[in-house]
Amino acid sequence: MQRKRLWYKRLAILGGAALLTWVIVEMALAGRGTPPLPPGQAPVELHGGHVLNNHISTRSWSFDYERARLSPDGMSGTVDGVRDGVVFRKGKPYLRISAAHVSLNLASLNFTAAGKVHIERIGDPENRAFDTDLVTWTNDAKVLRMDHPSYVHSGGQTLRIDKIAVNFDDNTIHLGAINGGVDIH
Repeated sequence: MQRKRLWYKRLAILGGAALLTWVIVEMALAGRGTPPLPPGQAPVELHGGHVLNNHISTRSWSFDYERARLSPDGMSGTVDGVRDGVVFRKGKPYLRISAAHVSLNLASLNFTAAGKVHIERIGDPENRAFDTDLVTWTNDAKVLRMDHPSYVHSGGQTLRIDKIAVNFDDNTIHLGAINGGVDIH
């Protein structure tokens, strides 16, 4: 009977040593293989909705759009067919924008509108409007730039301005070279 016990003890010790050796080898080899690549994330597509961003507690801008495509992380995107965009000044609607294409940075709240862009001031008694093909909004500086030629329409008259920069904080407007004639009453 003692022989049988010795045989079982030897087999148990040998099995335990083999298991301990296997655990040590596996721990040493762990992490050497290439992990599988994560599945690709597709961009998010939205149709016929409303993109709205808040900058701390005051709204910066909003867009009604036909089609929007956001990056998988939601930090940037493009919006096509903006028909009713609003830029806010001190929390109140200030400018209305329509554009063919808008690129958004949702982290900084900056945007660039391109294509056919139409801008008009909300509540302007003279109904002035601007038409251009490129507009850049820098949210931190509260500056709206039109670096391409812009056409200002007021009372049936048109004026061409090479560059326009509107600073919302300082309430200043910088105009570049001006072409055209306007009657001032």
